[in-house]
Amino acid sequence: MTLASSANGIYQRLTGWQAELTAFRRDLHAHPEIGFEETRTAARITEALRACGVEEIHSGVGKTGVVAVIRGHRSQSGRMLGLRADMDALPMREENDFSWRSTTPGLMHGCGHDGHVAVLLGAARYLAETRRFDGSAVLIFQPGEEGFAGAKAMIDDGLFERFPVEAVYAMHNWPQLPV
Repeated sequence: MTLASSANGIYQRLTGWQAELTAFRRDLHAHPEIGFEETRTAARITEALRACGVEEIHSGVGKTGVVAVIRGHRSQSGRMLGLRADMDALPMREENDFSWRSTTPGLMHGCGHDGHVAVLLGAARYLAETRRFDGSAVLIFQPGEEGFAGAKAMIDDGLFERFPVEAVYAMHNWPQLPV
């Protein structure tokens, strides 16, 4: 199998989950929660992680954060890498008219964190189903990124002592970037 065919297979698999992940993102978008109040969001994330076969899930890290661990088929390397997504909304009024617009007055996912969560859940599902890696993947769903120092709260709560990752990778959407 070539790298290109492997990547195409991964892409095809993820494409099959697009409708489900889009529905999840839209649900989060319709029910935004501000920093350290992401209780519904955390519960939905936990539910989704369990549904895709993740056995080790830790809630309440840094108040409302969620951390999950997926172990690969092999563990000889002992490597532990983190993947992070923000999960909080912004204190602003949504002026969209689509069916999944915010149902909470004065709050909206104006920065795309609903999308960040959906992307990380897609990665979680793929990693949990295939486990084609050596080591552990630590999925970090961070609360309070928008002005609440959520990362600091998670670190102060022992994030890196409990999950000693060697690096953390994250992304942020950029709506103005051409497709």
